[in-house]
Amino acid sequence: MPLRILLADDHQIVRQGFRAILERNAFHVACEAADGREAVRFAQAHRPDVAILDLSMPQLNGLDAAREILQSNARTAIILLTMHAEEHQIIAALRAGIRGYVIKTQASEELIKAIREVTAGGIYLSPGACSVVVTAYLSGRNLAADPLTSREREVLQLVAEGHTTKEIAGALELSVKTAESYRSRIMEKLGIHETAGLVRYAIRRGLIDA
Repeated sequence: MPLRILLADDHQIVRQGFRAILERNAFHVACEAADGREAVRFAQAHRPDVAILDLSMPQLNGLDAAREILQSNARTAIILLTMHAEEHQIIAALRAGIRGYVIKTQASEELIKAIREVTAGGIYLSPGACSVVVTAYLSGRNLAADPLTSREREVLQLVAEGHTTKEIAGALELSVKTAESYRSRIMEKLGIHETAGLVRYAIRRGLIDA
């Protein structure tokens, strides 16, 4: 039986390109998602063998979507696709249980290798990501933990995407007062006191694209 794959990216043309690559190599794309929340819903419904997630997706970024998917089905092997190779993002992905980290500029060559490696129980990092991890290890640096909870990151992403407090409350099934409380708590934790600063922080953390 062929592997069942979930493919999530907010750009349809990108999904079509990756689907073509996968199908040429006899892999079956069971479902496609256009944002992180849809990816989580489809993963819970279809329980794919592999979930290939773009890091920067609307509504919910790929890293937090991966965390939710793994909570409901730890057997799904997750590969993160991204343009970013920053140390904090790679380390956060590995700590979250993501098994593959593929740089998008190299994805057409590496995606098939990554799928085969993670489904065999291994971990696959693009060479660029691997060198970052090795450098961090050799330097002995301790990466600071993310100061925000997963819910706070969700709120931050929606704020940075330009959603109103009422829209955020509706999307996350919260009261408006609770959504506003989350926003205030995020600003206090980060020491940021204006929306523009939150947007810049979200971009630096890879939650949204510039």
